[in-house]
Amino acid sequence: MHAIKPAELAKNYVTLSNNHDLALIKPLFAVDATYYSAYFGEYKGSAVIHTMMTGFFERFPDAHWDVAEYLDIDHEGAEFAFTMTGTDASSNERVERRGLERIYFTPAGLIRHIAVYKPDDFPGIG
Repeated sequence: MHAIKPAELAKNYVTLSNNHDLALIKPLFAVDATYYSAYFGEYKGSAVIHTMMTGFFERFPDAHWDVAEYLDIDHEGAEFAFTMTGTDASSNERVERRGLERIYFTPAGLIRHIAVYKPDDFPGIG
């Protein structure tokens, strides 16, 4: 496994997401990565995930994630509860969403899978 703990890798990903730095986020994903969001659906492949993220940041140009704690899970993943806030550019409506996110990494430290759950759908804690 990589030298950096999964929780630290996840924290870096969220920091880059809060900075809306897609140029630095894109290479964090394995080519065959998968992404599941109870809010936005399923995506396969880093290029498709990048396109989805580009659209997300266009829709929520001020999106920000607040995370209190990152936990290592299953020796290859990290889990954290979050609150995402932002303004939907299409409606100018303020949005606040809570959820639980799990990120799993390859041995090289690349993101291989992300799963985002709504509060009522939280799976058992890893």
